[in-house]
Formats: sequence, structure tokens, C-alpha cells
Amino acid sequence: MNKLLIVGTVAFDAIETPFGKTDKILGGSAPYIGLSASQFDTASAIVSVVGGDFPETHLELFRQHNIDVSGIEIISSGKTFFWSGRYHNDMNTRDTLSTELNVLSDFQPVVPSKFKDANVVVLGNLHPLVQSSVLNQVTNKEALVILDTMNFWMDNTLEDLIKVIKRVDVITINDEEARQLSGQSSLVAAARKIHTMGPKYVVIKKGEHGALLFSGDNVFFAPALPLEEVFDPTGAGDTFAGGFAGFLSKTNNFTFENMKKAVVYGSALASFTVEKFGTERISNLSSKEVFERLQMFKNLTQFDIELT
Repeated sequence: MNKLLIVGTVAFDAIETPFGKTDKILGGSAPYIGLSASQFDTASAIVSVVGGDFPETHLELFRQHNIDVSGIEIISSGKTFFWSGRYHNDMNTRDTLSTELNVLSDFQPVVPSKFKDANVVVLGNLHPLVQSSVLNQVTNKEALVILDTMNFWMDNTLEDLIKVIKRVDVITINDEEARQLSGQSSLVAAARKIHTMGPKYVVIKKGEHGALLFSGDNVFFAPALPLEEVFDPTGAGDTFAGGFAGFLSKTNNFTFENMKKAVVYGSALASFTVEKFGTERISNLSSKEVFERLQMFKNLTQFDIELT
């Protein structure tokens, strides 16, 4: 079986949207990535850190989805990373109410020995030096490395970020971040500039407007599924990354044509996450639901046209 290595935050989130609010629930990038990737026939492991307040039930949830938790360090005397946010009525903008790094502030990742040869590595949104540290521990030099980052690291650790970008095969960022990183207003020009920094593939996420995949002169676009209600958009981008990476790990095929399929799988799985708060929806998916959602994507994008 192929292996997927996931490095990211495991956290508590407190979320408020026009549809309701939660107390502390399971959050962070790694759970969304791992639970999404669990839809595919590939073994996965999360590398992260939590405090003594992190419940065993969450770890058991990971195990039930074939996610190895031996790389999750538990600091019994510390508290788990916490984030709180409130979404505006358009569900596209939000205000961060609280960010408490807690045990994450001194995180030193240790990759489990049996996952050092993973065929796909996902570097979740963390400090670039942490991401580099993980790459230094990976022994499979043919592994596909997927990196996620955000404008905070561009603002504060750009030099370190540029160094890690040089070492990855795929970068996934949103449209605003792509423009900031490249200095280009056009997303096509932005992707071309980012290619020169190292990645062979550039995935630009546009939220409710879908995702773009660039590789050289090749471009592919997958729409987001039109949904009548978006309950909670938290984690949608990480769910996309998990579906994208899980499919690629399962198939072990890193061609542009297969990347296109991975983008569709990622988009389909992300459309589930927004239907409920947190990881609730993505952790209870059936293969039948995923198949039906993929069929909806196919119907949405497939058409016949006679060209003369």
C-alpha cells in the first residue's frame, strides 16, 4: 500500500457563522487533510503536536480512518493550539477572534520511521522552517511534495518560504496569496512566475469559484459545486488538499492528466465539508455519497458541442 505523510496543525476551533456557533471542536489543517484522504486506499500518518487537553476520542477517530497517530506528539503539561473565528454573511470573509499557539509554538516535527518513505508528502500550513525540517527527514527522493502556505508566512518569513518552495513539486494557495507571492495581478502570469521558484505544478484555489491547475503551458479548471447553503467554510481548502493528495498517493501517478482528476476529487470532497461545522461531515462520508457527488461534478462540466 502507498503511504501519505501529512504535516500540519491539530487544533481546537470555535466557529461562528450566520447559521450558528460552536464551542471547541476538532480543527486544524491535518484532520481535514487526513479525513479527506482516508477516502482512498492509501495509508496515512499525521505529524503534529497537541496538549494534554486533547481527547483520546479524536485520536481514535483518526485510527478508525486508517490514519497513523504515532507522529502526533502529546505534551501533557501543555494546551492544544486554539483558533476562534466569526464569518460574515457572505461566508467568504471572516474575523479571527483568537489565536493561541500553545504547544505549537515550540513544535519540532518527528516523522515516524515507517512513513519516511511515503510516496506523497503534504506540508500543511506551518512555519517554513518546520516544513523544511520534515523534508530533511523524508528518505524517498521520488516522493511528490505538496506545500500549502499563506500570506502570513509571506509577510514574516519570506526568505525561509522561498527556500522551501524550491524543494516542492506542487504548491496550493488561494488567488490572493498567488498574487502576493508572485507580484502579478493575472493568475496565469502569477502561476508562471511561481513555476520559476521551483514547483512543477501550481494549484490556485478560488473558494466558491473553483480551482485552477497550472503546469507549464497546461491549464485546467475545476468549478466548485454550486451549493444552496454553505454552513461552515472552515477547512474546505485543507479538505481539497486531502482529496487531491489522497488520490495521487493511491494512484502514484503524477502526470498532468492525473493531476486533473485529483483536482476534481479534491473539489468534490471539499463540497461536503462546508455542509456542517468542522470535520463532522467529512468524517462520516460513505463511498456512495462520494460517487454521487463526483457524478454531479461530471454532469456540471460535461457537454457536447459541434465545432465547425
